[in-house]
Parts: sequence; structure tokens; C-alpha cells
Amino acid sequence: MAEAEKNENEEVKEEQQEVNELQQVQQELEEITDRYKRVLAEFENHKKRSQKERDSLYNMILADIIENMLPILDNLENAVKVETKDEEFKKGIELVVKQFQDTLKAKGVEEIKTVGETFDPELHEAVSSVQDDTKGEKEIVQEYRKGYRIGTKVIRHSMVVVAN
Repeated sequence: MAEAEKNENEEVKEEQQEVNELQQVQQELEEITDRYKRVLAEFENHKKRSQKERDSLYNMILADIIENMLPILDNLENAVKVETKDEEFKKGIELVVKQFQDTLKAKGVEEIKTVGETFDPELHEAVSSVQDDTKGEKEIVQEYRKGYRIGTKVIRHSMVVVAN
């Protein structure tokens, strides 16, 4: 009977050892899973941060290029306003202006609204002011130069005349 108890004790010890090993392996698995989840979360954050940086850089470069091209658009728009006897020439200039404006719009560039709007120093540059009782306070009454922006980033401020 002592031998049976001895065998039974050894089996209990072996089972206990297997349970301990299993618990150890399970703990290691949980630690590895936790590390994996942390690394995955860090990687996702890195991807988002990198995408944000790329988008920001793209918009900065686009804004810089467009800022250099805006005087060309200004001159084309002024050319459309000039009286001419050659209507076909004028239509050609108008088509070029429309194509230019459509390209800007496709890239997310929009004109800053001015006349009738309230003056906002973030968007507008006041070059003059006038007293006009028919207009509201800080109301824009005239635009000298169009302003443009991409999203919230101003490419070029509008040059305006402000009332009161």
C-alpha cells in the first residue's frame, strides 16, 4: 500500500508540475499578447501621425506653388475686364481663367469671401477704411485683391476696404 501511495503522490506532483508549467506558459502568452497589442497600437498611431504629416507637407507645398501662381490669375482676370474689339480673344482668355479656377477648386483652393462680409484679420488685410452710415461696423465694402485659402490655411489674404 505504501507503494500505491508513493505512486499516487508522484502522480499528484507530476500533475501539479504540469499545472504550474501550463500556468507559466499561459502567463508568458498573456505577456506576449499584451506586448503585441501595445506594438500594434504604437504602429497605428505612427501611421496616423505620418499620414497627418504627409498631408500637412502636401498642403504647405501646394499653398506655396499656388501663391506663386496667383498673380498670373490676377492678370488674366484683369485682362478679361479690359474692353477689346476681338471677342474671340476675350472668350479665349475667359476660358483660360475658368480652367485656372477649376484647377484651383479641384485642389481644394477656395476664394475668401469679402464684399458684404465682416472684416476678419485672419482672412482679410484692410488697406483703407471709409465712413458709410448705410454699412455695418467692420463691413467690407470693396475688394482690391482676391484672397485664397486651402481648408483653414490662408494662402493669400484679401486686400479690402472696410466701412466705419
